[in-house]
Amino acid sequence: MIKYNKELNSNDLEELLTGSSKIALSHEAEERIQASYDFLKNFSQEKVIYGINTGFGPMSQYRIDDADMVQLQLNLIRSHAAGAGNHLADMQVRAAMIARLATFAQGWSGVHPSLPALLVQFINRDIYPLIPQHGGVGASGDLVQLAHMGLALIGEGQVRYRGKVRETNEVLVENGLEPIRVKIREGLAITNGTSVMTGIGLINLFQARRLFDWAVAASSLVNEIAGSYDDFLAPELNDKKGHGGQQFVASEMRRILEGSRLLKQRKTVLYNKKLNGDKVFRDKVQPFYSLRCVPQILGPVADTLDVAECILLQELNSSSDNPVVDPVSENVYHGGNFHGDYVSLEMDKMKIVVTRMAMLMERQLNYVCHDKVNQILPAFVNLGIPGLNYGMQAAQFTATSTTAECQTLSMPNYVHSIPNNNDNQDVVSMGTNSALITSHVITNAFQVAAIHLMALVQGVTCLKIEKDLSPATAAVYKKVREFFPPVTEDVPLYPYIQKTIDYMNHNKPIS
Repeated sequence: MIKYNKELNSNDLEELLTGSSKIALSHEAEERIQASYDFLKNFSQEKVIYGINTGFGPMSQYRIDDADMVQLQLNLIRSHAAGAGNHLADMQVRAAMIARLATFAQGWSGVHPSLPALLVQFINRDIYPLIPQHGGVGASGDLVQLAHMGLALIGEGQVRYRGKVRETNEVLVENGLEPIRVKIREGLAITNGTSVMTGIGLINLFQARRLFDWAVAASSLVNEIAGSYDDFLAPELNDKKGHGGQQFVASEMRRILEGSRLLKQRKTVLYNKKLNGDKVFRDKVQPFYSLRCVPQILGPVADTLDVAECILLQELNSSSDNPVVDPVSENVYHGGNFHGDYVSLEMDKMKIVVTRMAMLMERQLNYVCHDKVNQILPAFVNLGIPGLNYGMQAAQFTATSTTAECQTLSMPNYVHSIPNNNDNQDVVSMGTNSALITSHVITNAFQVAAIHLMALVQGVTCLKIEKDLSPATAAVYKKVREFFPPVTEDVPLYPYIQKTIDYMNHNKPIS
C-alpha cells in the first residue's frame, strides 16, 4: 500500500499503474483536504467566487442563486461530457485518476472529502470511467475528458469493470459504494486540471525509457555484427563533449559490449600494423553514422527524457486547479494552474526524440538488410535461396512506412493553438492531443524496433557469431530466439513481429 501525502515518485507510480500496489491517502493529506473544504465553506459566504456562485468560462458574469449551486456543479459535468472517438485505455484512465487524486491531496481545491475517497476506491478496485480520446484543448485543463470521469463519480455514465462496459450505478452498488456528495465546487474541481495529459504523459515516459534501453542494446548489437572499431565509445572521446546524455549512452554501450570478441581495436588493426603499400582498404576506416554516432544521437534523447520526468512529476505532485483555495493565507486565488503548456511542450519534445530513435533503428535496419552496404550479409538477411526466398524484405517495408508516419506525427502541438470558448480560452496548449499522439508514436517506434531486432538476430545466425557476442547481447539473442526461430523458408512474419513487440514492452534488454 502506497500512502500518498504530497509526492509520488516514478517507482511509486509504476507500482500503482501495474496494480502491484494500492493507494491510500495519508492522514496528513486527509486533514489538508478537510481543512480546505471547511475554509471554503465558510469563506464563500456572501462573496463572488468563480465557479461556485457564478457561471463558467465566458458565462462567469452570471450570478448563480444559492439554491442552484449544487445543480451548477452537476450541470458542468453533464454538459461537458461531450467527448468523441475511441476510449482511453484502462491504464491511461488509471493514470489520470491517480493524477487527479494527487491534486486533491495537496489540499488547495476545497473539495468535499467524499470526492478523493471515491477516487481511491475507483483506483484500487479497477473501476475505469469510459473517457473518449477527443475533446480537451488542454487550457482549462482536460475539461471534456475529466467531465467523463466526473460523470462516473456522480454515479452516471459508464465504466469498464473487469473487462466489461457496465452502467456506473450498477458497479457502485455491486461494490458497496456511493456517488460523491456535491457540496460547493466538486464539479469544477474534477474537470479543471491537467490530469489526463499528465497521466498519459507519465505512461509515455515509462514506455519511451523502455524503448530507449532497447535502442541502446540494438545499437550495441549492430556494431558487433558490423565489426566496428571500438574507439567511438571511448571515454577519452565522449567525455570531451560535455553532454551528460552522450557520456551516459557511451558508458552503457561499453557496459553492454564488455566481453565481446567482435569489435576491432583501432590500435591493433590500423595504428600498429604496416600498410604494405595498400591503396584501398577493404574495411571502412569509419562506420556509417547510424553505427558510429549512436552516443551523439541517443544522448539528446536521454537528456530529453530526464527533463520530461522532472516536469511530469512536478505537474503530478502539484495543484492543477482553479481557483486555488488556500486556507493558510485565508484566500481564494483565481489564475491558470489548469493550463497544460508544461505537459504539452514535454510531449512534443518526447515524440520528436522517440521518432529520432525510430529513424536511427530504421537506418541500422537498412544497414543490416543492404548487402552492398554491409558487405557481409545476404540481401535482407535472407537465410534461404536468393530469388526464391525473401528474408526480411517485406518487414523492412513496414519499418520504413511506420517510421515515416512517426515523422509526420512529430509536428508540435504546443504551437498549434486555436482559440475557442468565445475567445475566453484564447491561448490553449493542446496538451492531451500531444500526449495521445506521442503514445501513438511510441507504439509505432516499438514496431520499428521489433523488426530491427529480428533482423539483427537473423544476422547473428547467418554469420554464426553468437559465441563471440558479449554476454549481454548474447543473452538478448538467446531470449529472442526462444520465440523467433531462425527463418530460412518464407513464413508470415507478422506473428513474430507482435511477439517481439510484446517481449520488448515487458522486458528490459539488459538486467
